[in-house]
Amino acid sequence: MSTLTQSCAAEPGWHELGGSATLDPATLGELLDGGQSFCWEPSADGSWDGVVGRNHVQVRLSGSGRIERRFKSDGGDPAEVGAYFADALDWDALWDALPWRSDPHLKTCMDAFPGLRILRQPFGETLFSFLCSTAKQIVQIKQCCCEVARRLGEDLGCGTHAWPGWVVLAEAGEGILRECRLGYRARYVSEVARILAGQSDFEERLEVLDYPQAKGMLMELPGVGAKVADCVLLFGAGRLEAFPVDTWVAKVMTRVYGLEGWSAVQIAQFGRAHFGSAAGVAQQFLFAYERRNP
Repeated sequence: MSTLTQSCAAEPGWHELGGSATLDPATLGELLDGGQSFCWEPSADGSWDGVVGRNHVQVRLSGSGRIERRFKSDGGDPAEVGAYFADALDWDALWDALPWRSDPHLKTCMDAFPGLRILRQPFGETLFSFLCSTAKQIVQIKQCCCEVARRLGEDLGCGTHAWPGWVVLAEAGEGILRECRLGYRARYVSEVARILAGQSDFEERLEVLDYPQAKGMLMELPGVGAKVADCVLLFGAGRLEAFPVDTWVAKVMTRVYGLEGWSAVQIAQFGRAHFGSAAGVAQQFLFAYERRNP
């Protein structure tokens, strides 16, 4: 792949993203390092460094508590970063539509993480990240993603690299991926890469399907179960009705909502029915609060 020759000089000045929501540092940390994305690292000054597509980005909170960004290298794409943070959505309306008025636990979770939203990440990179996520902690997933980008991705300067894409991953093969700490997941990533390298319209075909069909289409791929499919749809395809059920969510849904003995499929169905069309947003509040208060 080509290598960019970019400086490490940060863009002068900071630029607020769209939207009126204000966050606190804990919420920003949860947004960037709470299991949605695996490409951000905190700095001592409270800012975060990450990669959005081919953009090396630094974000922080402004004095008013809004997210602001600047590029760490030349050629940044403000529209791509704005889309990544889903700043075109009416988050105030989405949060207000959740059943927090009749669900005191949900209200507690939302109050604990004011301004928490769902990122709208690149689809392919999101699928790759969650293929790497099974039976791994967040820090381990980040290590896998960073190592794959370092070895196979485009050099963006300043020690950062872009996600390499399916064609490069398919060419690399399972052996190289195992060297990147993916373990048995390397086989699934390699198989999916070979499939999607030859289906450049996969995402476009997925976008026109309704939620159940889109989930079923994803689950036809090697290594993609119900939880991974829901994570990819929620964080990488903008399907806010998706309700991923991991151990944290299963725990809170059992304890608070009385779903003892329910399967993950049943819990997800309940979550979508109870929380509505933005059930995935509610899920993220529940997930964040449960991890903070195990």
